Amino acid sequence: MRVSGVFVLLACVLTVRCSLRKDAEYWKTLALDELNEALGVHLNTGVAKNVILFIGDGMGPNTVTATRIHKGGEGHRLSYEKFPHVGLLKTYSANKMVPDSACTSTALLCGVKTNQHTVGVDATVDHYDCDASLEDKAKLDSLAALALRAGKSAGFVTTMRVTHATPAPMYAHSAARQWECDAAMPRDTKCKDHARQLVEDWPGRDLQVILGGGRQGFVPNATGTPSDPISSWGCSRQDGRDLIQKYKYDKQARGQKYKVVENYGELSSVDYDETDYLLGIFSNAHLQYEHEKSLSADGMPTIVNMTEAAIRVLRKNPNGFFLMVEGGNIDMAHHRGRARTAVSEAGAMDDAVAAALRLVDHHTLVVVTADHTHTLTINGYPDRGADVFGVIGPSPYDHKNYTTLAYGTGGPGSVHYAVDNGTAVRTDPSGQDTASYTYEQIAAVPLDENSHGGGDVVIYAKGPFAHLFHSVHEQHYVHHAIKYAARMGEHAHSHAGYVQPSVAMLLAILAVSYL
Repeated sequence: MRVSGVFVLLACVLTVRCSLRKDAEYWKTLALDELNEALGVHLNTGVAKNVILFIGDGMGPNTVTATRIHKGGEGHRLSYEKFPHVGLLKTYSANKMVPDSACTSTALLCGVKTNQHTVGVDATVDHYDCDASLEDKAKLDSLAALALRAGKSAGFVTTMRVTHATPAPMYAHSAARQWECDAAMPRDTKCKDHARQLVEDWPGRDLQVILGGGRQGFVPNATGTPSDPISSWGCSRQDGRDLIQKYKYDKQARGQKYKVVENYGELSSVDYDETDYLLGIFSNAHLQYEHEKSLSADGMPTIVNMTEAAIRVLRKNPNGFFLMVEGGNIDMAHHRGRARTAVSEAGAMDDAVAAALRLVDHHTLVVVTADHTHTLTINGYPDRGADVFGVIGPSPYDHKNYTTLAYGTGGPGSVHYAVDNGTAVRTDPSGQDTASYTYEQIAAVPLDENSHGGGDVVIYAKGPFAHLFHSVHEQHYVHHAIKYAARMGEHAHSHAGYVQPSVAMLLAILAVSYL
């Protein structure tokens, strides 16, 4: 009997569907659990002392679905999918149907839709128009700037260069997302590059936490290593300025307790009681993908490590804080057409959300969203419980199998066709490792790389005034809702006396109206 039991167990392990319930009672229980959860939701109308905004770069709905299936199956819920309030955001920009990260991040952080490729400025500024970007009326205040004015702390975490498109609107006003360092600037320009704005100007110089990559844009003659090479895509500083040293001089001159770290070991040894300002530049360009990180002392920290460190610094302020966390390598992997890596990065951001929830209390508004989608698709019809990176089919048209995940657009590696007797024939992926981190799924339209998508993105919220995210919203609405929840900017006193109306109060109002 024991041997037969072992065989049954092995059969269940090898066939995932063996353990998946399908009976009516299971579905009813699942639905009732959700109903009871919904009935137990109460609106939190307290002040959002703290706000954490997670931006999954390129983390469209299909990326979230694929991540959910990969981490726990179709019925699984990611940490933020348990949040009580959910809505949709329309991601178009002031001049494009399908946006880039500079204009979408500006919308989220600064509250105005703007032109493609511009940062922290309104739509009066066209791409590369330096003069227009210097006009005070064109410059937008970010949530970080508003938080600092309100006496809160502010900072950001990114897996990208800290001067890249998504973090830049936290502190910069720029006519071009490309202007990350001096080497990318026009000759004799009056405008400052993003790295200088971050270190020299307000609000960048007063941000308590800056964690990410991009060293080669901050110091001259940066050196590379096999695991952290100098990037030909990233901007390399050429004007001789050492902005990391300048950061240190500024903090010393103002008598501020600061720490500058360069790797996982240094970050893990930070004394938070003695650190009010934390700068961590962990790579020459973007950080490695999560699956590539060694977690050795001289390696790069994970997005979880950085998120935890940021909160531990920022939460010391009794007035609260604003933190933005970007999972930027989701987008980078999608641009390469590597669905497994994109899903892995989205899974790491889910872990970062869970880590943040363990470190904050009910006075914290936690918002999770994306800046834009990608062209990832989930194709029919794999069995429930199948590997989301697997192969299905055959196609009734060309009689070959195909991958569950595919893209609308992609780079050269997404062209899975060969010529057979003068005819283009699709390659059957069955003999390939489609679950590899470097496998590039097939795409319908070949480009130089996978493009962004123009679909709506989901927004998830938990905490004070999370119920303000409840419908189909304009993307820039997020900035205004957060300001309201945290009593920042023009909303500093707008709901100081807000009281959620009770049934008795509503009945009393109705009775008075009939008198």
